[in-house]
Amino acid sequence: MAHLLHTSFVPSSSSLRRPAVTHRKTTSPLVVRAKIREIFMPALSSTMTEGKIVSWTKSEGDKLSKGDSVVVVESDKADMDVETFYDGYLAAIVVEEGGVAAVGSPIAFLAETEDEIQQAKSKASSSSSAPAPASAPAPSPPVESQPEKVAAPVAAAVPAPVVVSSHPASEGGKRIVASPYAKKLAKDLKVELGRIVGTGPMGRIVAKDVEAFAASGNVAAVESPAPGKSVTPAGVELGSVVPFTTMQSAVSRNMVESLAVPTFRVGYTITTDALDALYKKIKSKGVTMTALLAKATALALVKHPVMNSSCRDGNSFTYNSSINVAVAVATDGGLITPVLQNADKVDVYSLSRKWKELVDKARSKQLQPHEYNTGTFTLSNLGMFGVDRFDAILPPGTGAIMAVGASQPTVVATKDGRIGMKNQMQVNVTADHRVIYGADLASFLQTLSLIIEDPKDLTF
Repeated sequence: MAHLLHTSFVPSSSSLRRPAVTHRKTTSPLVVRAKIREIFMPALSSTMTEGKIVSWTKSEGDKLSKGDSVVVVESDKADMDVETFYDGYLAAIVVEEGGVAAVGSPIAFLAETEDEIQQAKSKASSSSSAPAPASAPAPSPPVESQPEKVAAPVAAAVPAPVVVSSHPASEGGKRIVASPYAKKLAKDLKVELGRIVGTGPMGRIVAKDVEAFAASGNVAAVESPAPGKSVTPAGVELGSVVPFTTMQSAVSRNMVESLAVPTFRVGYTITTDALDALYKKIKSKGVTMTALLAKATALALVKHPVMNSSCRDGNSFTYNSSINVAVAVATDGGLITPVLQNADKVDVYSLSRKWKELVDKARSKQLQPHEYNTGTFTLSNLGMFGVDRFDAILPPGTGAIMAVGASQPTVVATKDGRIGMKNQMQVNVTADHRVIYGADLASFLQTLSLIIEDPKDLTF
């Protein structure tokens, strides 16, 4: 047997035992590495490439708990509170208030313990990726002397002073820096934020400042200009060069991107007598004309799904499963399109309540990403300004946008050859010609016209 195995066969049991393994208990201490985390500039929307620090709600050295709001960031669409995902200490701020940072770049460092704060500060100071604050040019002496120039010609009836913020994000006093809640509170209390001195970090206006100002009995006063004198809009310095805000930069990028899409335009005249009568009937119940138009559009889109489609890659298009009607809203900082989601399935009363909520959030820059970037068809209405017709630019990633003009009394010929008067409005649709063709668009407008001229289905 041994020669078959090419080895000696020794029947000693001791030779078959495995050598004993000695486990030595290590006495060296367990080394725990310091946990220093970077706080990155988040992507708050699909189109956001950089963000601006409006204010830090916490200071260096403050203890943080998971879920605490740390910083307010101005994205391309809204001001949003950014929370921390970890417990620890805000060790070092890399991008100061008023600074701009690219999405994904570090804006601060978080230390797990107090002992690690100094190490985090060293890491922050050695970081070469820290962007410089993109604040407006350094405040010059004329900013301080400006109130004297305004007050000098008039000795009596001195108007209420306007506070010029020293906050870096205020762009030299041209922008009011306040917390989101302070803005909402000021609107509810009808308080003018520009007259409030902020006590928050670096002069930021916080809620208690608004409450204190309102409690003092101050109200926003509006002066009437002297007859025959031209008045320059407040905050406008003629001849000055003003950089884009974050939102304006985003709008600029989107408009340039839209130029790459081959579009065409079709106009249509719709009689609105029945719609106007319905609106007068249910207006007292809180229904808005915007909600009625969005509902009518959504019902027409149900019958023409290609109008609700979109082409993103140039090689294919998508029939969107939901009908989300985005409606353009002008704000102080630019333009945004809050979205009425599933407008075909929601009743007009709920749509109206939702629309009012979205407009309030849009103007206070509190919209969440899903409330402005999920639109599948866009409405732009300038009718309230008396505009009778206009063309709209197609937003990237959508198939069509409809420009709505004012409804106006129009002399028309009736079918029996007589002359009559009807209220009519002009709508112009801009569409992506890669996906939507002329016949598609014409058929959609015919359906929309029938719905508006016989709007009984809008209230169901």
